[in-house]
Amino acid sequence: MSETRTLVSFDWAIKNILRDKANFDVLEGFLSTLLDKDITILSILESEGNQQYETDKFNRVDLKVEDEHGEIFIIEVQNDREIHYLERLLYGSSKVITDHLKLGDSYAGIKKVIMINILYFLLGEGETDYIYYGKTEFHGLNDHKKLEFHRRKRDAVLGSDPESNQNIFPEYYLIEVERFKDVIQKGIDEWVYFFKNSEIKPEFKSKNIQKAREKLNILKMSDEQRKAYDRYLLNRMSEKEAIDTAKQDGIEEGIKKGIEEGKAEIALNMLKMGLLPTEQIAQTTGLTEDQIIVLAKDVNLDTGE
Repeated sequence: MSETRTLVSFDWAIKNILRDKANFDVLEGFLSTLLDKDITILSILESEGNQQYETDKFNRVDLKVEDEHGEIFIIEVQNDREIHYLERLLYGSSKVITDHLKLGDSYAGIKKVIMINILYFLLGEGETDYIYYGKTEFHGLNDHKKLEFHRRKRDAVLGSDPESNQNIFPEYYLIEVERFKDVIQKGIDEWVYFFKNSEIKPEFKSKNIQKAREKLNILKMSDEQRKAYDRYLLNRMSEKEAIDTAKQDGIEEGIKKGIEEGKAEIALNMLKMGLLPTEQIAQTTGLTEDQIIVLAKDVNLDTGE
């Protein structure tokens, strides 16, 4: 058996190596395996996420490509939790749709958008799966049956190709890498194993995955590429530490705020009871007498001061 090879991380790969047309086969292999149909990429589409700058943030990396049928795929890698993440996915897919439909164009020109989100954080709680799929469907409120369009309407909405099972609404895939248990049961598991471990085993057989093993091999990178990759890892590590520190600072600040609010609530309750002088309330709660006087004035209580 061949040796195990360490590969570049997938987020760096889609930001650099996989933008080259010569390496489209790697993306085609992943997309074909995930969607269980052959995908041929025609081009990389320009997007805000595709642009590269020295000041790029490392938390999110995405790539937008178009296949031979005019469908648009957005492959996004998210390294850390983000507030309103699902809302941003909806906005992202909607923006791509409107960007590709010029003012005055027929709605028939709307592009199909498929968003694949590779997440290195846990999005939900109590989950047992690691790949989730979502799309828009219409079901009867009473009989719960799926809406089947009239043939003419169906051709307009779904396309005239009787073999086509696509619709116009965006589709979403959420891959929670950290929830994957490294157990290979099907082709897509081999790709998720790669996303998690930066490793592709010689016995993996899904479409083009061995080409990815060959092309993303760190040992075959040029000196310039390896230096760039090392900088990327260092920057990503620094950013993660900064995020973790900010989170911890936020937690500690929240605890302090909660304690102070708790002291204030106790002091107010004691003031309302009117059983103890300000000095004793201060000794009990740890607040200063001045703070207690201010609290009392805020709720129009007389402390006698």
